[in-house]
Amino acid sequence: MTTVADLAGAVLGPLDRLAAALVDPSRRERTAVRLLIGYVAVWTLYGVLAKGSQDVHFDMGEAVAWSREPAFGYSKHPPLSAWVVRAWFTVFPLADWAYYLLAMVLAGLALWIAWILSARWLEGEKRAAGLALLTLVPFFNFHALKFNANTVLIPLWAATTLWFLRSFETRDLLSAALAGVAAAAAMLGKYWSIVLLGGLAIAALGDARRSGYFRSPAPWVTVAAGALALAPHLAWLLTQGAAPFEYALDKHPAPSFLDAILGSLSFLAGGAAYIAAPIVLAATATLPSAAAILDTLWPATAHRRIAAVAFWAPLLLAILVGLAAQVLISSLWIMSAVTLLPVVLMSSPLVGMRRGALPLLLGVAIAVPVLATLAAPAIAYVIHRKGVPHHAQRYRLVAEAVDRAWRATTTQPMGLVGSDTALGNGVAFYLPDRPSTLDVLDPRRTPWANEARIARQGIALVCAVEETDCMNAVAALASGLSRGKRSEIELARNYLGVAGKPERYWIITVPPQF
Repeated sequence: MTTVADLAGAVLGPLDRLAAALVDPSRRERTAVRLLIGYVAVWTLYGVLAKGSQDVHFDMGEAVAWSREPAFGYSKHPPLSAWVVRAWFTVFPLADWAYYLLAMVLAGLALWIAWILSARWLEGEKRAAGLALLTLVPFFNFHALKFNANTVLIPLWAATTLWFLRSFETRDLLSAALAGVAAAAAMLGKYWSIVLLGGLAIAALGDARRSGYFRSPAPWVTVAAGALALAPHLAWLLTQGAAPFEYALDKHPAPSFLDAILGSLSFLAGGAAYIAAPIVLAATATLPSAAAILDTLWPATAHRRIAAVAFWAPLLLAILVGLAAQVLISSLWIMSAVTLLPVVLMSSPLVGMRRGALPLLLGVAIAVPVLATLAAPAIAYVIHRKGVPHHAQRYRLVAEAVDRAWRATTTQPMGLVGSDTALGNGVAFYLPDRPSTLDVLDPRRTPWANEARIARQGIALVCAVEETDCMNAVAALASGLSRGKRSEIELARNYLGVAGKPERYWIITVPPQF
């Protein structure tokens, strides 16, 4: 008869062996890489299943739409997310699963960088525990699955932090140059990265070893490499204006300074909630004393203190930026700033792992994605019944309808599709001709879709009938063009044999005008 002890042994035995492999110097690196590959695979499968009743998020569609118009900058963000997507889909098919795989590859890459980085402060069981704890932060899984400008920053902030701290402590010029390139890449991902760069500068200036660092070539190599990598985008900004800055300020304004203060408090509270599970589990696994907690909050040695400052300074700078610019900062923007969390929590020599704690932590880290994946079809079903905003359940269906209408209008390939921001970007992802987009509500966001191009290539226009502003804008645009065909269609998505809510869409296809 199988006993509880037998079952416990069957579970804990493999976890004990895994813990031993992650601690063994001869096996730990390849074991960590294999675990992260499995992590990426399981969470990608979760994404495919849990999002099986909806289509890709319109932010993901927007990055693809931008990638079809290569540039050194765009109206909302710098260009890196579009460049990454263009490179990825040059190799992989333009499919939902491939997009979720890209998002999780970026998260897995960030975790690998964090694993490498932690070796300078953690060893043995504490290093392995740190990796397990990071995998429990939602930024590396649930939130990472929606690829956008925040997602692309996760590995870039990790790489910038790694190479900067390495160059600060060793004065290695290659690390210094890589730090500059990574910092520039982070800025090309999102200007929010300025808080990381400022935080790292504060960490360097506040360190007792700063004079040796600034007298060495390392910081100037970092600055030069970063400036060189950023130069094309800076030139674009000079010629095109500061549209991405204007978008950021217009998108997240705080009505008053008091609202900005409350927004900053919400930023901290939300960020704390996201990392609460790793903090609680780390405390449970180590049972730190009061002295250990004090040494964690303000480390006794410069080597550990610079890591702590590099972790906290960007978060504090984020609050200052929010208050100074009077904008509402989102706790999601912390997602790229948690690389050093395991180092901060566990690097104190007064913190020690309890006997048998590491296998249990690894068990939790493995159980979460497995259980989430098992629940994914049910999650997708609930989403299907409740619905999702911005018509995201029907992008593929609308694209099929638009493509049929276009084929009935002209034999020319579709070069442009026009709609409001969400529907247009979502539909464009699924259209086989891979057209560029026109934002009919704010054409400045899509400067490539000018009148001459519309006349030369024609355009397919689509709106949800309930979206009055989109309908009016599309009607006004079509009125100035000839030979357009209009149709209206009702669409509903089916999932597991259950029909979703139907919606009506208006489609106008205008062939090339000459």
